[in-house]
Amino acid sequence: MRVLVIGSGGREHALCRALSLDPQVSELHCAPGNAGIREIATTHPVVATDPAAVTELARALGAELVVIGPEAPLVAGVADAIRAAGIPVFGPSGEAAMLEGSKAFAKEIMAAAGVPTARSRTCATPEEAAAALAEFGAPYVVKDDGLAAGKGVVVTGSLETALAHAASCERVVIEEYLDGPEVSLFALCDGTSAVALRPAQDFKRAYDGDEGPNTGGMGAYTPLPWAPDDLADQVMREVVQPTIAELGRRGLPYQGVLYVGLALTSKGPKVIEFNARFGDPETQVLLDRLATPLAGLLLSCANGTLHGELEWREGAAVTVVIAAENYPDTPVKGDVITGLEPTENAYVIHAGTTLVDGRVVSDGGRVLSVVGTGPDQATARANAYDLVARVKLRGSHYRTDIAR
Repeated sequence: MRVLVIGSGGREHALCRALSLDPQVSELHCAPGNAGIREIATTHPVVATDPAAVTELARALGAELVVIGPEAPLVAGVADAIRAAGIPVFGPSGEAAMLEGSKAFAKEIMAAAGVPTARSRTCATPEEAAAALAEFGAPYVVKDDGLAAGKGVVVTGSLETALAHAASCERVVIEEYLDGPEVSLFALCDGTSAVALRPAQDFKRAYDGDEGPNTGGMGAYTPLPWAPDDLADQVMREVVQPTIAELGRRGLPYQGVLYVGLALTSKGPKVIEFNARFGDPETQVLLDRLATPLAGLLLSCANGTLHGELEWREGAAVTVVIAAENYPDTPVKGDVITGLEPTENAYVIHAGTTLVDGRVVSDGGRVLSVVGTGPDQATARANAYDLVARVKLRGSHYRTDIAR
């Protein structure tokens, strides 16, 4: 099978790595890719949000499956163009991807489907935002209605900060704060059926102890030994199936991965947000533990033929993100990276990297994800941090408390 992956981050490197290990995959391509992806796939320059350009590339390569990684191409309708060309594609339509593209649309779908989530208000003026913040009280939760690369959410005890974030966005969703630990659950969907991946947990704040600004994610681990055994079944029953059924009723069959961000509240699991793609860095640990070959699994979603149970490897996986100097504000780029060689139980996933004169240099905010594995969480964590210590990138920083 000839497979084309669209994207250039850590999620796409993790997808390419898993696909490269699948015997069904005879050719692996990625556009535009990064320095790490170039080691396992043929990379191609493309504007990932240009439906015509991506479709033309898929045609030229004779791709038998296209896997769209990031949210922006999905919302831009890239999957629609590829489907119209008769090429199987893993990723929802532009309209269905508005589950991530618009927080207000996601809330509308959840309300219609009876999905448990926080009470909220959609606000387009400073006056509406102030009234909603007064209604829900602190901690204040303010979400940019549109795409914000995982950084459009502010959770704060400061009314001034909350109002400032609302004023900086064209439209916001303001909602009540949900207590309890957060969990990520991914469901693979073929339009009518769905199957859950294992629950994972990521760490959004930039610094140890969940301090500092929100980021795209600074680390993750799976499995979750403290989570209820029936959590995935409950979320599939109460959230995923009702959501894809509601989308189907609207003529928007959902084919791809549905990311469900959850808070395990005192009143049960409630949805914090939906994403229309694999999360980063949770994908790194989930695909490491997934034993079911990935290409056929994603193709079955694209073709509407998903069935059967997933198989998992024993043990645990932990990933730690190494970020560039000054991330998440204005990250410094162009620094040389060394120490990328894998160890026996850990390896590096590239995110914001490129090649300059044959050397790997930083080219983004979250530069690398180091994945450690082991028979249990503590061992996997130790293996990850052992390799993290070997990687050298001037000015970089990472959290020391991932999966502690």
